[in-house]
Amino acid sequence: MFVTHLSLADFRSYPVAEVALEPGVTTFTGANGQGKTNLVEAIDYLATLGSHRVSSEQPLVRHGAERAIVRARVQAGLHDGRQLVLEIELLPGRQNRASLNRAPLRRPRELLGALRTVVFSPEDLALVKGDPSERRRFLDELITTRWPRLAGVRADYDRVLRQRSTLLKSLGVRGRGQRDGADASLAVWDESLARFGAELMHARLDTLAALAPHAAAAYTAIAPTNNAARLEYRCAIGADATMSQDEIEARLIVAMGERRGDEIQRGVCLVGPHRDDVLLGLGELPAKGYASHGESWSFALSLKLGAFGLLRDEGVQPVLILDDVFAELDQLRRQRLAGMIAGAEQVLITAAVPDDVPSELGGRRFSVGGGEVRAESVVSDQTELPQGSEVHGARS
Repeated sequence: MFVTHLSLADFRSYPVAEVALEPGVTTFTGANGQGKTNLVEAIDYLATLGSHRVSSEQPLVRHGAERAIVRARVQAGLHDGRQLVLEIELLPGRQNRASLNRAPLRRPRELLGALRTVVFSPEDLALVKGDPSERRRFLDELITTRWPRLAGVRADYDRVLRQRSTLLKSLGVRGRGQRDGADASLAVWDESLARFGAELMHARLDTLAALAPHAAAAYTAIAPTNNAARLEYRCAIGADATMSQDEIEARLIVAMGERRGDEIQRGVCLVGPHRDDVLLGLGELPAKGYASHGESWSFALSLKLGAFGLLRDEGVQPVLILDDVFAELDQLRRQRLAGMIAGAEQVLITAAVPDDVPSELGGRRFSVGGGEVRAESVVSDQTELPQGSEVHGARS
């Protein structure tokens, strides 16, 4: 799949922007702060309903505006002319509104699956160097890309987690002698948390097992060394990819019973996928704390390339977005990365310096600056476009 047109209204720095896109490689170049990343962030938002840069939606709406609109026309494939029009209206503090082919949807998450993306950006270094929450989020975003319905399971799990945590806090405040009937209430929440948690954990384990060989191969291709990249799921109940969802659910129930006293005393849920982690290793050592900056960068990139390879193996052609990636790579790694992505159906690249992007990637190039998005000559063997043929939008 690929995006053929992007429309923005009051998104980030753009009062208005209209950009025509094509399959293959497209590069947006310009000085920092000119709005390159805003364009690819908008496309990724339509695919994931989240930003790879910020956790809240307020920064996505142009300063002074009450809402933002992101719209894209998406084609199913190079040999499949079916097209969809995806639109989301961002309303900070209120429920966002979404539509598909101009028809309103009941919930924005019904857009999930219509467009799929894999994004790599400098922030992804946190996958290796950051907290477990960064790795959990990466894995959860990948399982939602594979199975969009799991967005609902994630939402249900988070809702039950909040409600069960509230009950635990109240029980801790009451004291042992004032908990009449509380055990029965807590048991109900235990069952719900275990049911949704088991489904989420089962999907994570399946996805990590499928991702691992792709990520390891990508790391070897980018940074050939004697140290192989390893991925391992870490959880308190010792679950692995061979277990059924029912087995995981039963283990979660037992573990919650064993930790009940601690949970009430501390007022938090101590068991469940929200406490898990993914161990990233290079050879026999964990990457976190031992890997150099270059190794950490290569590992983070290999995770995203591994996700891209996994989705393609499963018949999905996601849009690959490389946000300011090439500047962090030496010339050899740039060439290797270029070779790995050349066959993707659509690749969107941002770069401050045009020469950072290997010339063999070819494709279209846009310059971004002064609030405008201008098409330049097509690189390589493609037909040349007239200068300044696409556009546009004023920057505030």
